[in-house]
Amino acid sequence: MSKMMRNALTKDLTSSWFVPALLCLLVLVALVVWPLAALFQQSAVDPVSGRLSLQGFETFFSSPIYVEALFNTVKLGIVSTIGTLVLGAPLAYVVARYDFPGKSIVALLPLATIILPDIVVSQAWLMLLGNNGIVRHALDSIGIVLPSFYGWFGMIYTLILNDYTYVYIGMLAALKALDGTIEEAAVNLGASSVRRFFTVTLPVLAPALLINAMIVFTLAVDNFSIPMILGGNVDVLSSLTYQTFLSEMGGNPTMQSVLAVVSVILVGAVLFVQKRIIARKTYQMQQGRAPVAVRARGMSAVLLTGGAVLFVAFSMIPAITVIIGAFTKARGPVMQYGTFTLENMERALRSAPEPILNSLMLASVAAIAGTCFATVASYLIVKKRLWVVNMLDYVVMLPLAISGTVLGIALIHTYNSGMIVLTGTWVIMAAAYFVRKVPFSIRSASASLYSIPDSIEEASINLGVSPVKSFFKVVLPVMKPAILGAAILMWVTSLAEISATIVLYYGGMETMPIQMFRQIDAGYLARASAYGVILMSVIIVPVFLAVRFLKLDLFSSR
Repeated sequence: MSKMMRNALTKDLTSSWFVPALLCLLVLVALVVWPLAALFQQSAVDPVSGRLSLQGFETFFSSPIYVEALFNTVKLGIVSTIGTLVLGAPLAYVVARYDFPGKSIVALLPLATIILPDIVVSQAWLMLLGNNGIVRHALDSIGIVLPSFYGWFGMIYTLILNDYTYVYIGMLAALKALDGTIEEAAVNLGASSVRRFFTVTLPVLAPALLINAMIVFTLAVDNFSIPMILGGNVDVLSSLTYQTFLSEMGGNPTMQSVLAVVSVILVGAVLFVQKRIIARKTYQMQQGRAPVAVRARGMSAVLLTGGAVLFVAFSMIPAITVIIGAFTKARGPVMQYGTFTLENMERALRSAPEPILNSLMLASVAAIAGTCFATVASYLIVKKRLWVVNMLDYVVMLPLAISGTVLGIALIHTYNSGMIVLTGTWVIMAAAYFVRKVPFSIRSASASLYSIPDSIEEASINLGVSPVKSFFKVVLPVMKPAILGAAILMWVTSLAEISATIVLYYGGMETMPIQMFRQIDAGYLARASAYGVILMSVIIVPVFLAVRFLKLDLFSSR
């Protein structure tokens, strides 16, 4: 080891932040790296002999049902990604480049799809377009026959309308950051509007377009509730992994591990490709003014306003449908629309409140632990140059490549026996929420750190204040808005978590999404709607308060 390397290592070990960074890394090793390694090991070892064996992977690639599930997963991701690009990118362009009546409402309504949990959205569209759906019966009465909502139609339709907002937000930010002078220069050189778009605007926006496309692809591939509720006879990796987990429970866990590993490799490969493509297609420009929005007048204003409002109004349909369902009388699975009752809400709040209390407790634990972790980890990653921090920077984003179902199975394999047994406790559920959501909280908490000059903290240290105290007295107060945003973001996303919960929960620890899933599976949509309204309320209220009174931009990290 060279003298320079020894000096650097000694400097890291003597840093006041070495121990906190090491503790953060060990937490992620225990909850992410170790379970993932155990999962890979389980998939490649013969459970009888204990020797290295690839029999599980041979079974996977030789069995039509598994291979078909893999192709279905890729197909679902590609088709839904294309659909979200077709919807989200043009909407962002219209909002960014045109002024028209009602623009502020049109700009905000798509954010409702981020706040609404997937399971609420799935249930709402099922109530409208399912076999007993209101819209389906209305269309049938006038001779219009829709394809079955179970299968490809339902999954793709719901995923596109649920995820186009991610493309919309990303492209809107990119369009507002675009320097308008480069487009003006193209026009001054004689380029037409069409040529300017394809030769100047599109190449500059390509990285943002690709990033958001990859985000939507990974969300579609990892989605659990939509394929489970609407998939019908179409198997994808997320639903098939859960079904295999149930069938192998208490027996040979090889195939559930193999399916989980294939899912991780698929998402990991997509993220790797994304990073390589973006690195080669990044364009840099001097910060300038954004293009001035064109004021639409006359018929153009009418068409833009009407079209945009009608389009984004679809974002409100799931919420409105679930609210109506919660207060509608039902006899078993039959909804008696046009009637009114408080029975569903009363049952959820009085007779069966356990899922509500469990959700609130788990989300609170995950939010508190995750926010504290994200605050320290984001500070270390942005401000400190230690070798352990470099490792932390890589490991902290590893959960993005792991779906909730895969993470749940990995945690069960790791903590089902041995010195530490967590299976069958609420701790393992809270740990899964923590791991699933902490990367987004770190991104949110990091937002303000890049704008804090190092000189401010250095001045405090030069005045005799220790580095740790300087962090609490100087840096932490400046980070307060970002920390509150990270806490609320983790709270609302933990409340809606179902993919990890579905394999980790046990009797007495059902959450609201789990209860909704069970009621939907049994056909009791009115009861599921009651829990859906409560779930939306405990999500929307803190978001509204944060945006209204704390002026927090909760969606900047998305």
